[in-house]
Amino acid sequence: LQYRQDNEPIAKRRGQASFEEVVGAMDGLVKEGKIRGWGCCNESPYGATRLVATAKAMGATPPCVFQNDYSILNRRCEENGLFEMCSPFNENVGFMAYNVLAGGMLTGKYLEEPAAVDQDNPAKMMARTMSPRGRMDDMSWGPTLYRYRSAAATEATRSYAALAKDAGLPLTELALRWAKQRSGVTTALVGHTSLAQLDEDLKFMSSEKLLPEQLMWEIDRVHMRNRLPIFSSS
Repeated sequence: LQYRQDNEPIAKRRGQASFEEVVGAMDGLVKEGKIRGWGCCNESPYGATRLVATAKAMGATPPCVFQNDYSILNRRCEENGLFEMCSPFNENVGFMAYNVLAGGMLTGKYLEEPAAVDQDNPAKMMARTMSPRGRMDDMSWGPTLYRYRSAAATEATRSYAALAKDAGLPLTELALRWAKQRSGVTTALVGHTSLAQLDEDLKFMSSEKLLPEQLMWEIDRVHMRNRLPIFSSS
């Protein structure tokens, strides 16, 4: 998005590393025994492919994982080619999903009472920041995570919450088991604000039972009506 070739020389002059420099540095750390493997966060399909291709051309250790934002609200990695590149049939690189609960939005706790930064009442905003439910109520993280609270994202979340209710599941369980069930996901990084949440999420992620095929289809129907809600606004 908004890539400008004319900026690349500027970035290079400011010290941005080349693909060869990144691969060389990581390969050196692997051979020195300081790390077992390496990967990148928030990499584009182009960057990910170039890193793997560069490592192969250099005879160096290729990346073993890419970590990107991915959830039932944000399937961009499925549609932009990153999952295709990571596939065992192609480059065979792991994929770690982060924000699988969309900053806590997919727990449903921000549907009834908005995040602190979205409060119109200053007193309520201050009270909630003093007793936060999670990062959405933090005055530094909250604005950054607005993408999960846009009108389109909230509409999609409410639709997923209704599907979860009809299936007799908490929204959190639906979101986590859906992510685990996706073929492109190797593992997931799940954030917590309490040990109780950790225990709950581990229970959901440990389930070997698949979500029913009809429920997966209903989830897809919501997605097809609202493909990238985190990039929409009202």
